[in-house]
Amino acid sequence: MIATTYNPQESEKKWYQYWMKHRLFHSEVDHSREPYCIVIPPPNVTGVLHMGHMLNNTIQDVLVRRARLLGKNACWVPGTDHASIATEAKVVAKLKSEGIEKRELTREEFLRHAWEWTEKHGGLILQQLKKLGASCDWDRTAFTMDPIRSESVIRVFIDLYQKGYIYKGVRMVNWDPSALTAISDEEVIYREEKSKLYYLRYQITGTSDYITIATTRPETILGDTAVCVNPADERFKHLAGKTCIVPLIGREVPIIRDEYVDMDFGTGALKITPAHDINDYEIGYRHHLETIDIFNDDGTLSEAAGLFTGKDRFDVRKEIIPELEKAGNLVKIEEYDNKVGYSERTHVAIEPKLSMQWFMRMKELAAPALKAVLEDEIILTPSKYKNTYRYWMENVKDWCIGRQLWWGHRIPAWYLPESNDYVVAETAEKAAVLVKEQYGKEIPAALLRQEEDCLDTWFSSWLWPISVFDGINRPDNEEIRYYYPTNDLVSGPDILFFWIARMIMAGYEYRRDKPFRNVYLTGIVRDKLRRKMSKSLGNSPEPLELIEKYGADGVRVGMLLCSPAGGDLLFDESLPEQGRNFTTKIWNAFRLVQSWQVADTGQPEHTALALEWFEHELNRITETLNEQFDQYRFSEALMTIYMGFRDEFSSWLLELIKPGFGQPIDRISYEKIIGLFERLLQLLHPFMPFITEEIWQNLKERKEGESIMVSRLEKPGAYDPELLRDFGYVKEVIVGIRNIRKQHNIAFKEPLELKVRENGRFPAKFGSILCKMGNIGNIEIVREPVKGAWSFITDTVEYFVPATGLIDTGEVREKLEEELKYTRGFLKSVSAKLGNERFVKSAPEQVVANEKKKQADAEAKIAALEARLAELKTGI
Repeated sequence: MIATTYNPQESEKKWYQYWMKHRLFHSEVDHSREPYCIVIPPPNVTGVLHMGHMLNNTIQDVLVRRARLLGKNACWVPGTDHASIATEAKVVAKLKSEGIEKRELTREEFLRHAWEWTEKHGGLILQQLKKLGASCDWDRTAFTMDPIRSESVIRVFIDLYQKGYIYKGVRMVNWDPSALTAISDEEVIYREEKSKLYYLRYQITGTSDYITIATTRPETILGDTAVCVNPADERFKHLAGKTCIVPLIGREVPIIRDEYVDMDFGTGALKITPAHDINDYEIGYRHHLETIDIFNDDGTLSEAAGLFTGKDRFDVRKEIIPELEKAGNLVKIEEYDNKVGYSERTHVAIEPKLSMQWFMRMKELAAPALKAVLEDEIILTPSKYKNTYRYWMENVKDWCIGRQLWWGHRIPAWYLPESNDYVVAETAEKAAVLVKEQYGKEIPAALLRQEEDCLDTWFSSWLWPISVFDGINRPDNEEIRYYYPTNDLVSGPDILFFWIARMIMAGYEYRRDKPFRNVYLTGIVRDKLRRKMSKSLGNSPEPLELIEKYGADGVRVGMLLCSPAGGDLLFDESLPEQGRNFTTKIWNAFRLVQSWQVADTGQPEHTALALEWFEHELNRITETLNEQFDQYRFSEALMTIYMGFRDEFSSWLLELIKPGFGQPIDRISYEKIIGLFERLLQLLHPFMPFITEEIWQNLKERKEGESIMVSRLEKPGAYDPELLRDFGYVKEVIVGIRNIRKQHNIAFKEPLELKVRENGRFPAKFGSILCKMGNIGNIEIVREPVKGAWSFITDTVEYFVPATGLIDTGEVREKLEEELKYTRGFLKSVSAKLGNERFVKSAPEQVVANEKKKQADAEAKIAALEARLAELKTGI
């Protein structure tokens, strides 16, 4: 017995368990089949499912499920990222809640806590993805700190070091005072802020004169080692070679000249703090200035500052102003809008800081990765991101790969006792051998000390498409040769450089090949007010609650309906509700078909014609879908099959072939409709995996282990555009007959006559369908207008339904004039489009041909309407 309503929760649990039991997501090397591979962008091991994950993974699942239906050996590799900064922060907070400070623990003790926490809380997001229907090959689940991936990272570090790409040096870095680590330029997010510009005066040494500077960071004057002016600035010519006094601390510093200074900013004079500003650092380097680091790693002032020692930098910013005012050095304060850099992970303002760090040269590695995208060896969709990618890669800077953290891949550098000399090796034992070779010293491995820093998290994930198949440690293994390069990558544009560009670099360095053929960049999920969804705004629904309320299929449909290719997704709860309503529509269609009794009777003509039409229509839908998938137009592809099922299949075909009350359907038609239903389910399956599996399993007798997911999607057959066009006109005629019945309160059970004023365009082949759907007792071809009849025009053909009473010709004329006005407006818009030279030249040939056909049809219809109005005027 088929349930009256579809139960998504019951179905989702049942079929996901079934797929897992029969290992239908699993892929093995099979040279008889074409591989199709996607690697999941590994979410943070600490993460939980959010709306961005829902969109990204729905798209990936659509692609993978479609590949299976096409007969490909589909492999979707899941996994998680160890997320150094985020995970360490959570572990530190957890320990703090237990009264334990990180500094009280040894590295080994802290890592024990970190692994325990990861094993307890990590990977939750992968379990949540199963609720969405993600068909990942869970047997392949990888973690960026598991043994294979860790060994890969260390091997790559050593290899790049030996090739001269990795080096250690003192550079200005972005310091995160919360995470207590350096971060890369790409991990700094700049925000527009309402700040203040402080004008401070520095006394010229030995005089009563002053030079005034402007700064947004008055607390950093304690590290000033110069004041700088532009050599072209006439206002300061008299100060050449002089010195001035830094307020409050009395340090005498030189007044130097450098073309970097913007004469129009502030006063045209710039305070120089080489330790805490990248531009000041460059000026200081050029002029051999002293560097004074006034900040501790946690953002408090150090003893080198001389004042406010131990106080937070932002507290000092407030406290130093009264002191400067008291000393007579504060000139004025102005409101000022500027950009402030924040750590992407901890959301704390970063501090430019001179630090000894590990770096990687990027220019040479970037060259083949840039070429691959510019020459379309790798396709970015939307293509607008190609220019963004080009800009980043042409201006790539050396990558700061070291992090002052314990959770992560520890850098395999080994220092000699009481020395800054080091070697790079996988183990202490191998390092001892290198020490002897490079430094001529016999030092036991136990006395060598390993680098304390870890590698940037991205240094492991940039190897992901290779390392998931163990292609670094075993570069010639069967899996990497079969699955690499992967096919599609689905990700967000925010990590185009962080992750995607670096994976491309790694691909060409370690496989001499691209890591993927196509990159699809999703938009951002926003609310209907176009605000980015976030918990702080309270506008981000809980994904699992949406799934519970609307079903996974309903949520998937809702996400994709409003997701234009690469554009932002404007999400509203009415969308998954629409998805749920569509599942109800599909279920009701299934219940209707299953309720029919089947008999070995003859096939009615109208049923045979309807099935013939729909088979052509389904072939057209399939061809359109294929084109849309090829162009990554997922929202349009969903809409194509959505409307195909809702409108053409449910509203037209099932109504056309539905047997009369209490009557059976003939076996030939029934078997045909089951076959067509099955094809529709296959097209719907990538978008709606659960309900399609439920119905597919019940349409026919199935064997244990069979699944729609691994059934074979037929290649679309040919279709006749003229047949589809004619049937479109038939539908318009049926609507015209229904309108007459509705306007004149004529019950459907009362048969009508239909007279057709033939002009060579009446689709007579489908007469039996008109009779069935309009309850037409007789169709007659006439040459002249029929008096005393209601009429309407479709495709220049005039149709008459003889009336039982008097006809109001005024009413007929009014409707014809209304239709004429509409058609003229339509013709005007089409003609304007065809009159646009740019459109005609740039639009696809078929699109232009379609517009020309619309123009010709509209012109013909206008002629027919005008002729009929003229006849009415003369009383015909």
